[in-house]
This record gives sequence, C-alpha cells and structure tokens, in this order.
Amino acid sequence: MPRAQKFLSAQQTNKDYLMIQMAEHMSRLGTESAFEVLARAAKLEAGGMDVINLGIGQPDFKTPDHVVEAAVKALRDGHHGYTPANGILPLREAVAADFEKRNSVVVDPNDVVIVPGGKVTMFFAILMFGAPGVEIIYPDPGFPIYRSVIDFSGAKAVPMPLREENEFSFSADEVLDLITPATRLMILNSPANPTGGVLRTEELDKLVEGLQNHPQVVILSDEIYSQMLYDGRRHVSLMSYEAIRDRVILLDGWSKTYAMTGWRLGYAIWPKNLAEPATRLAINCHSCVNAPTQYAGLAALTGPQDAVRAMTEAFDERRRVIVEELNAIPGFNCVNPGGAFYTFPSIAGTGMTARQAQDGLLEEVGVATVAGTSFGEYGEGFLRFSYANSIENIREALQRIRVWLQQR
Repeated sequence: MPRAQKFLSAQQTNKDYLMIQMAEHMSRLGTESAFEVLARAAKLEAGGMDVINLGIGQPDFKTPDHVVEAAVKALRDGHHGYTPANGILPLREAVAADFEKRNSVVVDPNDVVIVPGGKVTMFFAILMFGAPGVEIIYPDPGFPIYRSVIDFSGAKAVPMPLREENEFSFSADEVLDLITPATRLMILNSPANPTGGVLRTEELDKLVEGLQNHPQVVILSDEIYSQMLYDGRRHVSLMSYEAIRDRVILLDGWSKTYAMTGWRLGYAIWPKNLAEPATRLAINCHSCVNAPTQYAGLAALTGPQDAVRAMTEAFDERRRVIVEELNAIPGFNCVNPGGAFYTFPSIAGTGMTARQAQDGLLEEVGVATVAGTSFGEYGEGFLRFSYANSIENIREALQRIRVWLQQR
C-alpha cells in the first residue's frame, strides 16, 4: 500500500475510534488509588529510586505451603473444568462450618456464594439494589470501590461519616438520621479499610435496634478483616443479630487472612431470598471461580491456622511501632487502630493537603502512602499507611518523613 494511502487509512481508523461512544454510566466509574500509587512507585523504582511501599493493602507474607499444595494437587487430580456457579459444595460447607465456629451463627451452605475476590460481592450487592432514585449509605472514609459502584449504578451515594474523635467508629444516631424512604442499602466495614477502626458494639446494638424501623434497608457487612483484631478485641458479626439477619449480606474471603490476594477468592453469605439472584449474577459475570483455587481455599479453612496467628501477631507488633513513630512526627496525630493493617494519621499539623503529602512523600523521599481523600471527602487531612511491611522498612520510611518535614 502506498505511504499516502496508509496515512489516510490511519486517519480513518482514528476518526472511527473517536466516533465510538461508551455508555454514560462508564464516566461515573471510579478507581482504587492504591493501585495508581503502586504503579507510580514501580515507575520510580524502575528509574532507580529506592521506594518503601506503605501504600498497598496486601500482606507481605507467602500463602501457607499446604494451601499452595492443595491447588497443585487439584490440578494433578484433574480438577480442570467448570464448577457450580456458587462454588463447590465442600468449600461452601467449610465456609459455613468456619463461620459458625468463629461467630456461633449457623449458616446454610446453600446461602454461600463463592466469588473471585471480595469486590465481586460489593459489585453484585450494589447493582442488585442501586438504581436512579435509590439511596445507598456507605462509610467515609471508606474503601473507594463502594462509592465508585454506587455512582455507576445510578443511585445516590450518601456518606456515613467516620471521625477520628470516635476512633473511626460511627454514631448510630447520626447514621439512622441518614435513612430516608429511598434508602435501599447500607454498607458497613469493620475492621475497616482505610482507618483500621473497629465499630463499637454499643453503637452496633443501637443501630440494629433502629434498623427495625426501616425494614426496606439491606445491610452489606464487609468483614474481610474480621480475624485481624488487636488489644483483646473480639469481632461482632452483623450476622449475629437475629433481628436483621434476614437482610444482611456478609462479605468475607481469603485474601487478607491467608495472604491470598492474587488468588482472587472470596465469599458471601446471602439472605435466602437473595442467594439465587446472586448466583445468576455470577453465571452472567464469571461463570465460576477456577477449581484449583477453590480447593486451595478449602485447605486454608480446614487445615492448620498457625500461619494466620503468626501473621496477625506480626501485624500487631508492627502496629505498635508505626503508631508510636507516627505520633513522634511533628504535625502528625495517629489514633491506635483496632484491626486490619492500616493506620490513618491526621497530618493537619503539617499544613499540607492529603494529596500534597502523598505526592511529596512518594516523589521526593520514596515513601508510598495513599491520600485520605482517595477514600472520601472526610479523608482530607489524613494519610493511609499500610504496615504490611517489615519493621525495618517502617522505621526507615518514617525517618525519611521526619527529615523531609524538617527540611520543608
């Protein structure tokens, strides 16, 4: 083809591309800033900068060996095909047994739906109830995908403020005041990302009592960090409240507890009348979770739990170090997180916005954090630190921050 014809062909291709129009709701779909920070950090590292990543929410431990071996064995045993859309029965039975053991709540395995990661349950629940004219209440600061998918669904996103003075728990009275006749879904997360906050039992009790006056409200309870608690705290699952159990969607999974983020394996326990629609969504979305990963999840739940305890103990030690060190930095104030592996210190005393601090720390001293505003409007003036890193790296990162602030 002559060069001129090639040029005209390329022009036409570009013109056709510019004429493509996506649906309007795609413009409302957000992202997760931690992955953006991770990409920027990787680019700086490729350019020769020494970066300490305290931004990404991922355990820095290996998946336990017996879990890996279970997946390998499943492949060798010929588990290469489709599975039921809601997951293999032995895994759903193990989920039910594990949940009952930890929470003293009996679960029907038929109400369990196995999915490729926790986000899928969020997506399904929000799409199931979100629509124009509907309101959905979500935590702020909170996991950014909540707000992203609410906006995508066309529903109105109503923030539930989580404040530092309450150790990032909520006020039940304040939350109940947010409910209107248009409210269809409420999202709770405890222990929480990004704050590490744990909802107070007395506020949960009051909220559940108040929710009895609002029978149209379904609750999505994100309990993915439920086994990462400190200082003698005990997890209280929303499923344990009999008065609202028939409208609680329980989200949990393997990513955090068993250091299985890349395996993409999660589960939800649905109210009986919602398990079948959730399974239909699974069929339309991803067909099923790959078989070997499900056998790995089965081994994780039914095998030794030593690695889980060891990992949580290590996080607890790191938590104590990072909180002490952050509170020693002028301009910072850090409340003690009760769970997960995040701290969410106020940086108000530095005079910087959250985004200014995030960008400056990454680009100038090679410390990756995530701006509080990535988690909602109430996150301004805060940074999220993940202490899923070594104590040595945590101390080095905070020393870099201290020197950087002094130089400024």
